[in-house]
Amino acid sequence: MARLKFPGIDAAMREIVLDTETTGLDTKNGDRLIEIGGVEIINRIPTGIEFHRFINPERDVPLEAQKVHGISTEFLIGKPLFRDVVRDFLAFIGDDVLVIHNAQFDINFLNHELGLLGEKPLSFDRVVDTLALARRRHPAGPNSLDALCKRYGIDNSQRTKHGAIVDSLLLAEVYVELLGERQATFGLQTVGSSASLGERRNGKRTTAKVRPEPLPSRLTEADIAAHHAFIGKMGVKAIWHRFWGTVSS
Repeated sequence: MARLKFPGIDAAMREIVLDTETTGLDTKNGDRLIEIGGVEIINRIPTGIEFHRFINPERDVPLEAQKVHGISTEFLIGKPLFRDVVRDFLAFIGDDVLVIHNAQFDINFLNHELGLLGEKPLSFDRVVDTLALARRRHPAGPNSLDALCKRYGIDNSQRTKHGAIVDSLLLAEVYVELLGERQATFGLQTVGSSASLGERRNGKRTTAKVRPEPLPSRLTEADIAAHHAFIGKMGVKAIWHRFWGTVSS
């Protein structure tokens, strides 16, 4: 998938934060994929573009697994098979980096399903494992998704059970914290993510209310003129010129 470009900014970095749910822990025991959730982030900020599918595994879901994610055999009856969603899934992830917590598990299941269809496996070279990042940054642990949300003050109250799309949204926030980039992105990574988890789970979205009358600007003409003059002293390479236009030095 082509990378996006914005004026004055190098090619934007697209990553996919990904999670799956399964019938169990091991494909060798016949366990299958039952849910895929993915969240697109550009320069570490969620864009609101997501991929979410439940998948019929063509087998039962053991009670032990249901206790973890709450997905039952009956719920999956009539859901599409993996072969019915694989093209959409591959188109969504493109050739971009995949950000996954405990990536070995998810990639193994995805590659098992891809292999059954004769599709090319996903390479670990394109994967960022946030569990490995967390273990390097917090060697004493714990480093589960819930523990990391607690450590970084991320609201995970909607995560009553494991769920691929909810966990992907939370992981997108955790990922930024693990990289120490929340300040660099001015906190914008929360847009469309944790604040709306409840609405997303219930299939509802709300529209922000518009202020009847815009607040008056606190900047005076003198303030703006002084700022332009200050930028003019910074040289032609100053990044502010991209936003204010050319200013004579």
